[in-house]
Amino acid sequence: MGRNQQVKSHEKSRKSIKDGFIRLISGKWRGKKLPVRDKEGLRPTTDRIKETLFNWLMHDVRDANCLDCFSGSGSLAFEALSRFAKNATLLERDKHVAQQLRENLKTLKVDNAIVVETDSINYLKQIAQQQFDIVFVDPPFNKGLVQPCCAALEENCYLAAHALIYIEMEVQLSDLELPRSWQLLKEKTTGQVAYQLYLREE
Repeated sequence: MGRNQQVKSHEKSRKSIKDGFIRLISGKWRGKKLPVRDKEGLRPTTDRIKETLFNWLMHDVRDANCLDCFSGSGSLAFEALSRFAKNATLLERDKHVAQQLRENLKTLKVDNAIVVETDSINYLKQIAQQQFDIVFVDPPFNKGLVQPCCAALEENCYLAAHALIYIEMEVQLSDLELPRSWQLLKEKTTGQVAYQLYLREE
């Protein structure tokens, strides 16, 4: 391979990594690929974990009001919408990532979801205007965001009476103090990732 070909190959490789995509694994948009911006800390949930999660949520996601904290790629919110969630609110701080989320919603012709460009913790410190049936908590790792996020969800009334809360975090994070009303339903680890599903009981 000549030098020019090597350079082009390298540029193509970098472009594919930079652009990236997520794939919807089930529902009305099954197999659909959506572009994702490459940003530090953005770590889309793997297809394997996502399949397990939505098997857990199989009987609950249809007609659910969903909140995707630290939305990033939007993988979890889009999957929920593909499976006929009633609506979704996506929280994302990075303006470029938020814009990509909006473009992907437009591509899918979604009219029952909104992207809020905001710091998730600051947003959740406000009293909720809506309660959610399913909440996804999947922040960048090693930032200490899981604990304050979960506390704010409970304290500021974001959770419906029997809400389901999904948490995805680094496996070594084992000292969480979660609200007493949250009951652990499911739990698994894959490599360095731990993921859990909680039910909020009144």
